[in-house]
Amino acid sequence: MREELGYEVRLTATKAEAIDKVTEALKAEGFGVLTRIEMDQTFKEKIGVQFRPYTILGACNPSLAHAALTSAPEIGLMLPFNVTVEADINGSLVRIINPAIIMQTEELVDNDELRTVASDAQKRLQRVAESLRAA
Repeated sequence: MREELGYEVRLTATKAEAIDKVTEALKAEGFGVLTRIEMDQTFKEKIGVQFRPYTILGACNPSLAHAALTSAPEIGLMLPFNVTVEADINGSLVRIINPAIIMQTEELVDNDELRTVASDAQKRLQRVAESLRAA
């Protein structure tokens, strides 16, 4: 069965407000934001191109990351989990990676320990999306 790449949530909040809401919702599920990349600023500085306000947040749950890396060190290539927040005409659009997508990787598909971790992360990030929709 093919999983969806991620969860999409539209908010009426500004991009800055949406980032705050996402950060709080992630925190409630044990995730912290390790990285923040402002893609619009990067494109402007590096290649002189204008782009809509677009931020990539790198979210990490230390306990889940430790379990995943212990089971399959190469999983570090897919961490932290990305969450994007972009401004749109009605407010903001948030996209949250679906960790189950990792388990479709051929090298990892038979790793039961990692499947358990991915399932836990998936449930937590689904709840993040649900909490944002309910806000």
